[in-house]
This record gives sequence, structure tokens and C-alpha cells, in this order.
Amino acid sequence: MGRWPMMGRQTASRRTVLASLAGVVAAGAIAGCDSKHPSARGAAVTSEPPKPVSLLPVDHRSSFDTPGRPLAMAIVAHPDDDLFFMNPDTLHTIERGVPVVSVYVTGGGSFGVNQAPGEPKARPDVPAYVSARQQGLRQAYARMLGATLFTPWTRTALKLPGGREAELNVLEYNGRRAELIFLGVRMHEKTGRGWVGMTQLWNTPGVVLRTQPTPESPVREKYTYSRDELTDALLFLMRKYRPTLVRTLDPDPDAQVHDKLHPRGSDQVGYSDHPDHTAVALFTWRALAQWGSAQGSRTPGFLTEAFRGYYNQRWPYNLPNDTVHQKTEYLNAYGGASSWQCGNASGCGDYSVGLNGVLKSKKGWVRSTHRRYPTAGPKVVVDKDGRMTAYAVLGTRAARWRESGPFSGGWGTAEDLGGGPLAPALSAVAGPDGRHLVFGLRFTNLGPADKDDTREIVVLQQKTVGGDFEPQWTSLGNPETDPRRSRLTGPPTAITAPDGTVHVFVRNAAKGVSTRVRDKQGTWSPWQKLAGGGQIQEGLAAAVDGDGRVHVFGSAFGWVEHWAQKDAGGAMVRAARGLKTRPGDAPDAVTAKDGSVLLAYHKPSSDQINVAQLRGGQAGRWTELPDQKVTGYGPVALVDGQDLATGGVMLSSRSGTGAIEMVDSGKQVTLHGDASSGFMVGAPAVVQGASEGVALVTLGLNTTPAVTRVPPRAGTV
Repeated sequence: MGRWPMMGRQTASRRTVLASLAGVVAAGAIAGCDSKHPSARGAAVTSEPPKPVSLLPVDHRSSFDTPGRPLAMAIVAHPDDDLFFMNPDTLHTIERGVPVVSVYVTGGGSFGVNQAPGEPKARPDVPAYVSARQQGLRQAYARMLGATLFTPWTRTALKLPGGREAELNVLEYNGRRAELIFLGVRMHEKTGRGWVGMTQLWNTPGVVLRTQPTPESPVREKYTYSRDELTDALLFLMRKYRPTLVRTLDPDPDAQVHDKLHPRGSDQVGYSDHPDHTAVALFTWRALAQWGSAQGSRTPGFLTEAFRGYYNQRWPYNLPNDTVHQKTEYLNAYGGASSWQCGNASGCGDYSVGLNGVLKSKKGWVRSTHRRYPTAGPKVVVDKDGRMTAYAVLGTRAARWRESGPFSGGWGTAEDLGGGPLAPALSAVAGPDGRHLVFGLRFTNLGPADKDDTREIVVLQQKTVGGDFEPQWTSLGNPETDPRRSRLTGPPTAITAPDGTVHVFVRNAAKGVSTRVRDKQGTWSPWQKLAGGGQIQEGLAAAVDGDGRVHVFGSAFGWVEHWAQKDAGGAMVRAARGLKTRPGDAPDAVTAKDGSVLLAYHKPSSDQINVAQLRGGQAGRWTELPDQKVTGYGPVALVDGQDLATGGVMLSSRSGTGAIEMVDSGKQVTLHGDASSGFMVGAPAVVQGASEGVALVTLGLNTTPAVTRVPPRAGTV
């Protein structure tokens, strides 16, 4: 979290983008659609055939490095971004004995006022405020490690490229380890160009930012960073620590109307996040793309996650109360108080945050932890012989693991399928002939200008059933033709219909849904926006009912949006809002054994999961089933469990400790396998087979799939 001066003018590229977005964003927020964009009227964005993405041939793709010891690295803009927007995940990682490295790009000095509530107005002192915030982080991380609040840390200077130094703080306690790295870049400076900060460092040639040493730091010199130099520093840290998981902030925040109900505050004009959050996320993804590119015959195999920022205050809260209070405990340690005797002369925390200040805040950041790509996690396709193939993103590239035998749970080594740099959420299906199709959201460009910073949907197809893939990925383009709006497009959700068509759905820039369909001959339709709806969160779910109709769902502010085919093979139309329970997070949908559609999602601020069943297709009847309780938060994985040992509907989700938790009709299921004790990255994939029960496939910090099994009910064939 940071503060930013209210600037009176924008750069030329930003003015151009805002001019094109101003009416669009307002219409999207009020009406849920973009009346200026052709896809809003059902017209095609483009009818051109997909163009191949230029990538290495399959024969020249590398293999992934075997990961070393699991390690999680977070790269954020300000001290406290990880505590507000990534926790409780950081805590859960530490509790499993996994080392964490947190990198803070800016000092977070703002204008240097460390104001304690109810006390006389503090005088500005940027170096002291930066130092106090760093001390607050040491306090928070000491408590997460299980140590006392003011446990001393080892503080040294870390050498970086170009002769620069950053402050490195290290604490080990009871087998747990945390490292905090402070680059100390100033948040903003007034120059001949006007105010410049991280946004201008990213998008304006020639801009450099200085660092701000603190009085107590072992780093005494001041340094400067250009765009390339900051990227190089982050890349150096990735190569030095070789994390198996990199956590970032949101590189592509939602468009946002700022009005009396949604004041701008420190947001960017027109977008729902602080400008530093976005710029640092883009710097991080640029470094990740370079690190994940093929390096000789080996590619580093790491996982990625991106977390929303100010988005949290504008969508339903998704953390149960117990988790909110746990998160608050560490923010209180970070915020500290002016009366504390911490041993740091410049201050003992960010005083406006402590003493339960975050619980009193109307911004509500402590009450949510939202992922930019909630459908991230392994995707599993089961072949006719029962053998599973898992797909996920490693090193920003698509990876494939094949099971050694049907339901064996034994995986081969990860195969590099290229395609990068990809967002961490893939979708994978079997086509009508059994060949697999893998879909992803690709960072086509990560350049400074809007025209050079774009995203696209891509697909890769197997050449033969069970065999190798085509040498090139194919671009499906983007439903948005404006480069900046292309960044607001979400990752794909794909499904194969019984008639042999393949449907791909994405959340578009207007927060509605756009789709392309591949017919039985393999020809793709143009992008079309589904009529009606809008204002949905990221994270779509799709299912096919027993009559062959395709359904797609998304969570809006106060309801679940639903589109479906009137008849099998027909056009997608908006269905009536049949669900009364407000969603707090992304849904999941599956086809039940009887052909009905099951849907599940977390309620807001609750550990209760709403479960409903739809019979009769697009105009059918919803039945609310008993709520299920899972102690954690986030997206759920759903399966019809009538063939399982306990029967009923089975759900799995991230537990209150970050591991996988499963319930079957309200009964806790005993888990077996690595996933029951390991930290889960992304959502689990559910694989159902009547004779073998259910397998849940997860990815942990060792970057290898793990299988958790629930046995079938006795007598099930």
C-alpha cells in the first residue's frame, strides 16, 4: 500500500488510453456492457483465420530443471503489500517450513508522514518513515516465524548488478526462515518532467529513480535505476534464489469508475489499483519472462501467482472472519505503535495500520485475498484408457505430465510445451477425436508503450492421440482490439460439447463474457460477446448438461450470471437469475450423473459454500442443496459424489492452513497422498471414475503433481 500525489496531467500514451476508455468504463460499470465496441452488439471482432505464434519447434524445446528445495519469493511495490494482499498465503508457506524471500521495490516513503491515530500531527521525514515501515515488516515476519515481536534480525548489504546494493534482513527461528530485501527506490520524485514514479519508470524513456537510504540501514549509498536496470535487478534475484513459486501483484488491474461511491484515493485514473502495484507487477513479469525463456537445454521450472490489490475493496469479501482476524494480527504487528520500544530509532511500524486500524477501515483490504487468475492450478484430461495427463504453467511455459498407467498416480518428468510467457491459468480439453487442446493467456508483449503491452489467447493441439503436440501454438487473438483493453481480458475456460464443438470463454474488458467456437471441421468462429450480463469477477466455470447443452457461469456483485444454449448446438443466451445466494468468489460447475448441472461457490466473508443443482437446461429449475463448510477460502472444486464411500456432493477447496480440504455431504473426508499435508498452489483438478473413486490432482511448492484419492462406495462398478 502506498500514497501518490494527485497529478494534474498524464503522459501522452495514458491520455490516449483514458480518452478511449472514459465512456466505455462508465458504461461498463453502470450497464455491464460496452456499447461502443462491436462485440457488444454480437458482431464479430475479426473473421480472419488464427495466425501461428512464432515459437521454437517442439524438437528444440528445452526440458525443465529439477527444482531444488521449495522456496517462495514475493515481489511487491511497498512494505505491507504482501501483508494486505497476499496473506494468509505467506503465513501458510512459513508454517510448512518453506523459506520465504520478500522483495520490496520501493521504500514506501510517500511524503514521510508516519501519523499515529489520535496523536499530534507528525512532521514529514521520508527516511525515518521508510525505516519505520521496514521495522514493522520485521515485527510482522518475526511473529509469522513464531518468534517474539522484537527479535533481532541480521541486517547486511546485498550486492546487485551495476555495483548497487540493497538491504538484506534475515531471520531464522525454529526451522523457519524469512529474508526481506529492500531495494529502496523512491516512490515518486518531482523533476523537470513533473512528478515521476514507478509508472513513468516503466513507460517513459529516459526516466530514472533514485534510492532512499534509511538512517539505520547498512546500505549508505544512493543509487539510480532505469527501466532495464530494475528489470536486471529482479532477474538477478530470481536467478540467485531460484524460487519454486513467485508471487506478484496484479499486472492488469480492472477498469474502474471513480465516483462518490468509489473514490479514487491513491488509485490510477480509471483503474482499480495503485499505480506502483501495476508497474512493479509489470517489471516482475518482464523479469519472469526472461528467466523462463529457454536457457540452452534447461528451463527453470517455477510456479507463479498474481494477487489483486485495491480490487479487494470493490468486490464481495472472500475471507472467513477467523482468517480476517488472523491476517489482522500480523498487520497489527506491522503497524506497531509510537509507544513501542522496538530498538529502531526511526520508529516501530506504520502507525496508521496498527491497533486494529485495518478492521476499522472502510477500504476492507484485510477482508479479502483475491487472485488475478483464480482458475490457476493443474488441468487434467483423462484418456479413454483411464490414464491422466496433467497440464500447468512452469517457468511461464506450458508443461505436461503423463501418468505412467491408468490411475497409477505416478507421473513422468514435466515436458516443456513452450507458449510462454503465459499467465498461470491454463484450460485443457480433449477434442472430439481424442486429441488434447491446451489454451492459455499469453503476455504477447511486455513493452513500455500501450501498443507494445498486449495479451492474447493461444491454443496448442496434439498431432496424434496420446502423442506429441504441433510445433507451434496458434493465436486466437483477443476479443478486445484496443491494446490496453486486451490486458483486461481473462484466461480461457474451454469445454468440448457432445456434438464435437469446442467452446472457449473469457472475461472481457467490460466484465462480460466473450466466446469463440471451433466447429466439427476445426474452423474457429470470430469472437462474440454474449448478450446481457456483465460486472462479473474473474474465474469462469463451464459444464455440459445431460442433453448436450453448454452452460457457462460467472460471479457478479450480488448474483451468479449464467449463459446456456437453448438447445444442443444452438446459440448461447443469457439465463434467468435463478440463484438467490450472493457469491463471494469464483464458482465451479460439473455435470452430475443424472445429467443435471451442479454449481458451487463460497458465500461472502464465510466458510460456507453454497451448492445448487439445475435441472432442465437454460430455462430449468434451480434447487438449493445444503450448504457445505470448508474452513478456507477461494475457488472450489466440485464433483458429484454419489458413487463415493459417503455419497452426495463432494467439494474441495483451500483450507484454513493452505492445504487441500474436502467434504462429502458435510462429512470430512480422510485424505491420502502428498496433497493432504502440502501447500496447494492454485485450485485442485478433480477426476472422477466410478470404479476408481475420485482423484484430486494438485500442485505444491515442489512443482510436481500430487494425487489425493477418495475411494468409491462399496459395490460401485
